[in-house]
Amino acid sequence: MTKTKTILFLTSVILLGVTLSSCGVKARIKKADKKFAIGEYYEAGNIYQSAYRQVSAKDKPTRAYVAFRQGECYRNINNTRAVTAYRNAIRNRYPDSIVYLRHAQVLHYQGKYQDAAKSYEIFLQSHPDDYVAQGGLFACRQINEWKKQSSRYKIAPEKDFNQKRSSNFAACFIGDDADAVVFTSNRTPASKKNLRNSSITGVPVFSLYSTRKNALGTWEDIEPLSIAEANTADSSGDSEGGGNDEGSGASLKADKAVAELGACCFTADGKTMYFTYSKPVNGSDQGAKIFVSDRASGEWGEPREIKLFSDSTITCGHPSLSADGDTLFFVSDAPGGYGGKDIWYAEYDGGEWVGATNLGPQINTSGDEMYPTIRRDGSLYFASNGHPGYGGLDLFKAVPQDSTWILFNLGAPFNSAGDDFAINFEGNTENGFFSSNRGQKKGYDLIYRFTLPEMILQVEGTVTDNNGENLTDAMLRLIGDDGTIQRLQVKRDGTYRIKLKKDVRYAMLVTARGYLNEKQTLTTMDAADSYTYRQDFSLSPISRPVTMDNIFYEFAKWTLTPASEEGLNQLIKLLNDNPNITIELSAHTDRVGNAEANKILSEKRAQSVVDYLIQHGIDRERLTPVGYGKEKPVVADKALSQKYPFIPLEQELNEQFIDGLTKEQQDICNQINRRTEFKVLKTTYKLY
Repeated sequence: MTKTKTILFLTSVILLGVTLSSCGVKARIKKADKKFAIGEYYEAGNIYQSAYRQVSAKDKPTRAYVAFRQGECYRNINNTRAVTAYRNAIRNRYPDSIVYLRHAQVLHYQGKYQDAAKSYEIFLQSHPDDYVAQGGLFACRQINEWKKQSSRYKIAPEKDFNQKRSSNFAACFIGDDADAVVFTSNRTPASKKNLRNSSITGVPVFSLYSTRKNALGTWEDIEPLSIAEANTADSSGDSEGGGNDEGSGASLKADKAVAELGACCFTADGKTMYFTYSKPVNGSDQGAKIFVSDRASGEWGEPREIKLFSDSTITCGHPSLSADGDTLFFVSDAPGGYGGKDIWYAEYDGGEWVGATNLGPQINTSGDEMYPTIRRDGSLYFASNGHPGYGGLDLFKAVPQDSTWILFNLGAPFNSAGDDFAINFEGNTENGFFSSNRGQKKGYDLIYRFTLPEMILQVEGTVTDNNGENLTDAMLRLIGDDGTIQRLQVKRDGTYRIKLKKDVRYAMLVTARGYLNEKQTLTTMDAADSYTYRQDFSLSPISRPVTMDNIFYEFAKWTLTPASEEGLNQLIKLLNDNPNITIELSAHTDRVGNAEANKILSEKRAQSVVDYLIQHGIDRERLTPVGYGKEKPVVADKALSQKYPFIPLEQELNEQFIDGLTKEQQDICNQINRRTEFKVLKTTYKLY
């Protein structure tokens, strides 16, 4: 063979190889497209991934298409590789800006809020009115503030329900007794081995399991729920669920709507069960339907399909009954919705469920709204990835009001960057179960138990006299604006403790023989958790003068300083708390200076205090100002003697005593003598 012929031969072989390779890639993409169309995302994603590596780097349109479809598959099964796939689609200039929304959503799901915000912003440039993107961007910007908000709910994985290397979710109580639970799981039954995985998610099919509390209050052995000719967890057919060993993410929440058996609810008496059921036909998934089964003699009878739409191809799942059993809430992709999975409802009439109606745009978005739970008060709980949230599916509460809904994100600890869904309550309590794949590297769903501890609010404190001595015979009266009236005597050590109610404003009045009354107010309106309020009382005696330690004047003047305002306002409060007393308001100086000058200064200082009180609403007739100068030195009581050991008990701090002290001690005594006092003159002002 000549050299020219050799070159021509090799060129032909290369061209043939390129042609065959190109045909092979196109065939694989076509095969992946078919699987994608019927929802077999796991297998389709793997084929797209393989095909992407074989597409020429110069063929950007094909690479962009394959990368985007790969991202869609991985997003639907919560595979973390979705981020890379969408990034490849963007790099290869995928023509539809939807790629930025999807990229943002998977970043949001992984808790990468700053990066997600950037992609949301790009998408909003061409779709400024898109609610899902607006909500996603808002959530990414608010997430740090949301995380600061506290909740009294306590959560923990329910160890008795969860099993390693499997997904477990949608725990539902059987009837109002709340002593039995049914949940969905893809665990491998002990009697079954090597079950075929779903082509949709690549994980074992799902089925229903039940458990019941024993006399000790613990959950007994978990067993597959036996339903006549329906429980086919060992079937070789495909159904949908979550969790796989390739990091694809445990749960395809949209697919769980068409799980082989899953997402159930019960009538109040626990005798009828509605559940999601999908039976593959000839290896092809036919979509989910809602079935009903009745229990008799402890056995669940043959299930019957609930007809909700005339079109049999419409998918329905996630049933939830109203308390009276006359309204069925469910999830569907029926025409007339708002995109993705929507929540619908139907009414029971004449033995049939009729009038299937979409709940509307306050609830449903272009994303997915699923796992509805309706409570006795009409509140609707559901999961959504279309409303602003922490990432993935978030749990929401919707309260009906004036023909519309008021929507609340349940926040932490219910919601996380992962998928949080399928909440169910234990009767009328605030305890129950929800499901989440948070913190699971392989995305397995876990059932979480949530509880709302009792909110304990109380007030405690000590009642003393103005010198800090405990008053053992004091009485405390508590009056609430809800009509509460309590009266109690403090303990021997002067302490007390009273339990309070939430959202109440209280007035507290303490009285003791020989002492002025003291009032305080307290509110529990803003209480968000258990809390013990502290309220101490210091009662002023009627029979002896009371020194006001925080009344201050400018040096050598009678002008009150701003620092005196707190003490003056306390005196105003005391006078208002005791409206029938009149007082003498006296000012005193130390021994330094001329006696006459000191007396004049003290009189003006006393008058300054009286003027302040009058300006703030105290009757002039109740106030008698007196200036004593240095005429009435302090006589040490027990408290003063204990504070300053060099001052003997009942010692008058006169000039003779002070002259015998050290310079430092003299300064202390002079400061003690410089004071403003009040004493009660009468307790019958305007009483008669």
